[in-house]
Amino acid sequence: MRVHVVSDVHGNSTDLARAGDGADAVICLGDLVLFLDYANHARGIFPELFGVENADRIVELRTARRFEEARAFGAQLWAGIDRVPAIEKAVRKQYAEMFAAFPTPTYATYGNVDMPKLWHEYAAPGTTVLDGERVEIGGRVFGFVGGGLRTPMRTPYEIDDEEYAAKIEAVGEVDVLCTHIPPEVPDLVYDTVARRFERGSRALLEAIRRTRPRYSLFGHVHQPLARRMRIGATECVNVGHFAGSGRPWALEW
Repeated sequence: MRVHVVSDVHGNSTDLARAGDGADAVICLGDLVLFLDYANHARGIFPELFGVENADRIVELRTARRFEEARAFGAQLWAGIDRVPAIEKAVRKQYAEMFAAFPTPTYATYGNVDMPKLWHEYAAPGTTVLDGERVEIGGRVFGFVGGGLRTPMRTPYEIDDEEYAAKIEAVGEVDVLCTHIPPEVPDLVYDTVARRFERGSRALLEAIRRTRPRYSLFGHVHQPLARRMRIGATECVNVGHFAGSGRPWALEW
C-alpha cells in the first residue's frame, strides 16, 4: 500500500493533480487557499484585491510581528468593501480549481486558512472530508483533525484549545494521526524563514505520548527547524509545504 500525503497546497493545483501518481490514495492536510504568498507577493487573494505594493507592506508588518499595525493597515484597505462576500467569491474560485485537481481517492481535512462551510459544495464523490473522525485505509486506521488554534493572525479556521482537544479525544487510538498543525514541540513549530514560533497543539502532543500512533503527520509550518522527530514510539513528520515543493510525502506498508 502506498499513500501520498500533502499539506499547505496554497493554490498549487498543477502539482496537486499529479500528487496521486503511483499511489493508492492521497491525504491532504489542508490550507488549499492562497490568500497571500509570502515568497511572491503578486500571488493570492490579497494582491488581486489591493495590489502588490499593499501586499509588500502587509507582509513587512506581519513578518516584523507588528500585528496591530497590520490590522489597522488592512482595515484601511477594506474600508468601503463588503469583506465577507469579496473573500468568499475569491475562495470559491480557488476551491473550484483545487477540488477538481484532487485525485481519487483523496482523504482531506481543513487547514487554518480554509473555509470548512464551503468544502462539501466542492468535494466530489472521490474526496472524503474528515475532521475529528477516523477512516480505514489499506487495513490501517487514520485519524484526522483539521484547523488551527487561535493566533493574532486571525485566520478563518482557528478554534479554541478546548474544542481542538475534544476533536483529538474523539479520534482516539489510531495507527496514523493526521492533523494540520504540529504537536507543541519547539523544533517542530519554529519557522526558520518567518523567524517565529507557530502554534502547535499540546493536546496533540499529549495524545501522541498516550496513544502511541505509528505516525503523526502534519504541515502548517512551512520551513520548520526539524522536519521530523521521534516522540516515544511515534514518528512525527512535517509532510511539507506542498505549494513550494510540489512533492508529496510517501507512506508505504
